[in-house]
Amino acid sequence: MIRVLDASVALQWFFRLEDESAGSEAALELLAAVAAGDVRLLQPPHFIAEMAAVLVRKWPEGWQAALDDLLAIEMETWQEDDVYRVGADLAQRTGAHLFDTLYHATALHFPAAELVTADRRYFARARRFGQVRLLPGL
Repeated sequence: MIRVLDASVALQWFFRLEDESAGSEAALELLAAVAAGDVRLLQPPHFIAEMAAVLVRKWPEGWQAALDDLLAIEMETWQEDDVYRVGADLAQRTGAHLFDTLYHATALHFPAAELVTADRRYFARARRFGQVRLLPGL
């Protein structure tokens, strides 16, 4: 099973969101499935940079350890030029930010892949393009 997890999901590994606690549990279950080898994690090129930016801003005392933990997770980065073309097209068609659509573009490149997001707004805009689902429990 191939999954692309956007930052709205991955950040829940570090920041348990009280109003979305069921989503936080689901995010942690996905992380455990990656660690167990049951899920192949595929990410767009900006994933680590986006995560690091949020970690530094929201966790000034703990970002270093969190970033080390993030870098230790087994994941592949999809760097093909087409991810930018498809992401830009999705951004234009949905009105969403390019960083959000690059996750979806990565998933769309692989027929067996699926983007998992906790971003309800993006999900509502983009679900018509397929291969995207809302994090369980939200």
